[in-house]
Amino acid sequence: MKFTRQANANWQGTGMEGKGTISTQSTTLDKAQLSFKTRFEEGVGTNPEELIAAAHSGCFSMKLSFVLTDMGFVTTSIDTIAKVTFEDGKITLIHLDLKAKIDGISEEQFQEAAINAKENCPISQLLNAEITLNAILL
Repeated sequence: MKFTRQANANWQGTGMEGKGTISTQSTTLDKAQLSFKTRFEEGVGTNPEELIAAAHSGCFSMKLSFVLTDMGFVTTSIDTIAKVTFEDGKITLIHLDLKAKIDGISEEQFQEAAINAKENCPISQLLNAEITLNAILL
């Protein structure tokens, strides 16, 4: 399977005083606000780190579901929080907090599946940052 997705950004002005928008092909984001305040302070809008966290948590959760299906398990619920750390001008760490409900799986099987998903989801493979995981089976 091969496909291409796209998003676009528009920026006007200087880095600190300027402003911009981000839109996605699906229109889920349609001229979402982007500014210095949305990235480095607490402004209304989005920022690249938040978008990476959203992409990573979604990709990881879906990959885990595929891994579990291949192992013969049906997932009741997978909840993942991705926390992106920006430090000294770069993303240095992404921590995944996972809580999942999966009937009939052992703790060992669950941890194995979670590690597999962390290492093999396409977003994990793309990123050049340390990725840590805390996986809790409910």
